[in-house]
Amino acid sequence: MLFYINNRTDVAALFTTHQPSGAAREANESCRFDEEFKYILLPVSYSLVCVLGLVLNSAALWMFVFRMRPWKTSTVFMFHLAVSDTLYVLSLPTLVYYYGNRSHWPFGVALCKGVRFLFYANLYSSILFLTCISVHRYLGICHPIGSLAAVKPHNAQVMCGLVWVTVTACLVPNLVFVTTSQRDGDTLCHDTTRPEGFEGYVNYSSAIMALLFGVPFLIIVVCYYLMVRALCRRSCGLSPGQQRLPSRSKSVTLIVVVLVVFAVCFVPFHVTRTLYYTYRVLDADCAVLNVVNFAYKITRPLASINSCIDPILYFLAGDHYRSKLVRALTRQTQTTATSLPLPPSVS
Repeated sequence: MLFYINNRTDVAALFTTHQPSGAAREANESCRFDEEFKYILLPVSYSLVCVLGLVLNSAALWMFVFRMRPWKTSTVFMFHLAVSDTLYVLSLPTLVYYYGNRSHWPFGVALCKGVRFLFYANLYSSILFLTCISVHRYLGICHPIGSLAAVKPHNAQVMCGLVWVTVTACLVPNLVFVTTSQRDGDTLCHDTTRPEGFEGYVNYSSAIMALLFGVPFLIIVVCYYLMVRALCRRSCGLSPGQQRLPSRSKSVTLIVVVLVVFAVCFVPFHVTRTLYYTYRVLDADCAVLNVVNFAYKITRPLASINSCIDPILYFLAGDHYRSKLVRALTRQTQTTATSLPLPPSVS
């Protein structure tokens, strides 16, 4: 039995699942997703993220390299987070072309693997760097004396190196799974893998999600709970200098911004992706699959927006980032003004 959601087969994506019964399998093999929306949503959203993210993160990298040395511990984590975001937004023009060209990938298998790798590398490295920033701020608030030796910039560099190694090692199988295939004369760049290997990919992806999203998110929630409890108490072992309003304000801002990033970018993406994978493995009805696929696709741009929100974190909660950025912009404005020629005097 053939079941079409959209009569225009040239704008739909072929979907194949493994079915236990012959009739049901035939139905799902001919199920086509109505994905007309993504040919507008994804190119537009990725274009905006690319432009805005490139501008904001380039400015952040310039600040970290030329205006904020020597680095403090939190600056080290923020620098590596900005590097991760910049590498990701540089890959977005290929996806803008891909979805703008109605899911036709002309760039080859290697670049397809690389672009998909960068998405997940940015996703999980961002989560881990935000976890490092949160743990560092928690130690500074709740254990200011005992953490002095453990939160030095050198140790932060080592932690960042471990983050990069961990994320890269965990995502190596993704390079194997991701590939291209032919459909209706077009070359598809799969975000997951070929249909026949999908169940194996789901098992791998679930393990990575638990390790690189579930565990860090739990750590962040615990740290923020303890930070809020400490900040709400006037006597939590902090010296008067550490109880000053600016420090408390930065800590509250950090909590709010990081929770917004998770609530907007990371949690919806992982929830809808889990539902999408689950319904595919369970061979759900084609109409249900279309609904779940729609929800999953619209959260993918949300997962990318973290590249634009992270620079807001630097500005609001970074150590002296805001004051030094304002000072640099003011100095540049003054330099430009003094370099302009004076108007001729009127005799």
